[in-house]
Amino acid sequence: MNKIRHLSAVVLTKNEQASIGDCLQRLQFCNEIVVIDDNSQDKTIDMVRAHGATVYRQALNNDFSAQRQFGLEKARNPWILFIDADEKVSPALALEIKQVLSQRPSNEAYLLRRRDIWWGTQLKHGEVASARSTGLIRLVKKGSGRWVGKVHETYQTEKSVGRLKAFLDHYPHPSVADFLKEINYYSSLRAKELFERGEKTSILEIVGYPLVKFIWNYLVKLGFLDGAAGFTYAFMMSFHSYLVRSKLYQYHNIDKSNQE
Repeated sequence: MNKIRHLSAVVLTKNEQASIGDCLQRLQFCNEIVVIDDNSQDKTIDMVRAHGATVYRQALNNDFSAQRQFGLEKARNPWILFIDADEKVSPALALEIKQVLSQRPSNEAYLLRRRDIWWGTQLKHGEVASARSTGLIRLVKKGSGRWVGKVHETYQTEKSVGRLKAFLDHYPHPSVADFLKEINYYSSLRAKELFERGEKTSILEIVGYPLVKFIWNYLVKLGFLDGAAGFTYAFMMSFHSYLVRSKLYQYHNIDKSNQE
């Protein structure tokens, strides 16, 4: 496939040598690939340069929206495709993006439907169902909006938003150990963000919210249809919610002790 002349891809990295090669290989249809690296200590940078991408090193500082916004500003082209290192653009999606941008696009941002593939299973229900059916805004025109939210960042725009049909493939958490490590990391960032906004929690919420979330994702949203992978994913994401609220409670107790 020929490169799309007015399209840049922006990828965030941090020690991604296990997945970045396949990710960048699937982005060769983009005229430019910009990688914003959070001081990787493995072979990520060498692999990125081998794929012809431009690298900018910038510490994340626990702010994913600022990192993505920095990438948007560094990209040279008017259209930007935001991709994570553990995602791969399917051939069908690459073709659809080319078809949309080769005409005069009727929208200034596009939702990409994402399918999660974990333990060799396509997760079609539960926690990931909305990303699969509704999609995430990842293809945007410069000036159409901006990224907001330090954790679980989203692209905010008041312009018209379309939706592409083909899938973006997501391969999260290569092992349970990696999953636990990421949950611990992201729950700390999220709890800190909530604490800084002045939000509080309670023992009832710490216990009840994760339980209700598991029931909602596993039973109501049919996560059980995804088998063992569906159960484990629902359990782990509920555990993430438990950690967020437990850490938020802890932050408030520490703050209270420091004031006494």
